[in-house]
Amino acid sequence: MRSHLLNDTTAESYRRSVTEGVERVASKLAATRRPFTGAGVEDIAPLIDRVDLDRPLGDTSAVLDELEDVYLRDAVYFHHPRYLGHLNCPVVIPAVLGEAVLSAVNSSLDTWDQSAGGTLIERRLIDWTAGRVGYGPSADGVFTSGGSQSNLQALLLAREEAKTEDLSKLRIFSSECSHFSVQKSAQLLGLGRSAVVSIPCDHDKRMQTVALARALERCAAEGNVPMAVVATAGTTDFGSLDPLPEIAELCAQYGAWMHVDAAYGCGLLVSPTRRHLLNGIEHADSVTVDYHKSFFQPVSSSAILVKDGSTLRHATYHADYLNPRRAAEERIPNQVDKSLQTTRRFDALKLWMTLRTMGADGVGSLFDEVCDLAAEGWRLLAADPRYDVVVEPTLSTLVFRFIPDAVTSPAEIDRANLHARKALFASGEAVVAGTKTGGRQYLKFTLLNPETTVSDIAAVLDLIAGHAEQYLGENLVHAAS
Repeated sequence: MRSHLLNDTTAESYRRSVTEGVERVASKLAATRRPFTGAGVEDIAPLIDRVDLDRPLGDTSAVLDELEDVYLRDAVYFHHPRYLGHLNCPVVIPAVLGEAVLSAVNSSLDTWDQSAGGTLIERRLIDWTAGRVGYGPSADGVFTSGGSQSNLQALLLAREEAKTEDLSKLRIFSSECSHFSVQKSAQLLGLGRSAVVSIPCDHDKRMQTVALARALERCAAEGNVPMAVVATAGTTDFGSLDPLPEIAELCAQYGAWMHVDAAYGCGLLVSPTRRHLLNGIEHADSVTVDYHKSFFQPVSSSAILVKDGSTLRHATYHADYLNPRRAAEERIPNQVDKSLQTTRRFDALKLWMTLRTMGADGVGSLFDEVCDLAAEGWRLLAADPRYDVVVEPTLSTLVFRFIPDAVTSPAEIDRANLHARKALFASGEAVVAGTKTGGRQYLKFTLLNPETTVSDIAAVLDLIAGHAEQYLGENLVHAAS
């Protein structure tokens, strides 16, 4: 069994196995004609259930053959131009190369003596991103598993910085369109979901600062403490950006920690044409960025940034076997001192490889392309009488709803849109997302693939309409009979 350990004596076996795996995946990518096969749980589950994990196949070629059946054939392929579902991006090749390197070397980024140069690369990327935000030399941060963890850590720091020990008095303010991780974080931090005050949005799905001002004033009048305001720069559903400068002024006025959840909108940091949309982010106390959304990185690649690096001390715990206090006194750069995680992958390498190969403008131009595509898609939807589109996009999402010619109930239209999404997914021809707005069921295109065209969007809209009309027609027949 030692022959399977990666070391100096098995380097050639490693080369052959990984090369075969890469060739299989490359062939699969080249031959993929749809984002999904349409297979259901009932199709895939029996294949996986019949695998006897106590009877190994013995060599990686046989395992790759099996993997074709249990995974590769029916995977959802985000690189396909008609994958228009969730916030999943196609990935750039330099980052995939970085993934292969970091997996093989297997550095752990918790301590210097487990990562050496990996620690310094991560720190350099944090400094670079903080500079793009507009932070000064006192800024700091750390890579995380994703936006939810980044938001949790930001609110942990805000809680610890709040000027009260009575947790029942702490309040968090976020828009009604903010990410669910805000409520989840409040629960995990012992505040309860009721500590989160939801602020209404305007027609463009941006936080209403007048409503925020009133809520902050009411909070103070009631003797409670405005712990934090979470502004969103790129909401999950609409890609909308809250008015950051105005929110920053209110946070300063009421002494609230300002956190910007830019998990989606962080691509604007490298946009050659749209960086101004993030003006005001430099005033935030903390910022969430998800490189695995709009920097075209493989999952996971995310970070939490803070304006004042000293606030990261609230996440520090010294263990004698890992990061004793003397290590900090000796200025040994242990990243675990800043992180909620201990063992942590060298995910920063993927971004490093990307920037050193493509450059920031190269990444930003890709994000610009999908934002431009969304604008074209909005014009197409706005001119199509079959659809109601909610809001003109700022980033790259479109939320819309099929509306039939014949008069029917809103509930029946809801069911038609739900059916269309499910039928489309089952066909494998395209993948779209869904959400609710105003209590009604809508569909959503999340456009993160520069290879997607307006023709793709038009074709998928025709498919959706066809499925919805078929559903409504069949229901009319059943009702008549």
